[in-house]
Amino acid sequence: MKTFILIFIHLASAVMLFIGSCSHSAKNKLKGEWKSKDGSTRLKISSDKFTEDTGTPVTEDYFMKGDTIYTSFEGNQPFTKFVVLKVDDHNLNLLYPDSISIAFVRQ
Repeated sequence: MKTFILIFIHLASAVMLFIGSCSHSAKNKLKGEWKSKDGSTRLKISSDKFTEDTGTPVTEDYFMKGDTIYTSFEGNQPFTKFVVLKVDDHNLNLLYPDSISIAFVRQ
């Protein structure tokens, strides 16, 4: 009986480690350069900077909480919120603070 319990504990631990290592963060999928489908807006997202270029580039710090990107200029509040509606390896759909949804493709 003791052997069964020890084997069960080891298998359960292995399964938990496997699940944790296979999960992917949405933030990692966001990193890269994006271009809106109409070509008017470009986004460049690194591990700590969010650069939006609609003619003049604006670089802001950002963090994610759930499916929302919070940006701020040099850490100042209030934060600007962008909601990630869809993200995969090639497409990004963001809901801007003024409730406009913009579709991006990876460059």
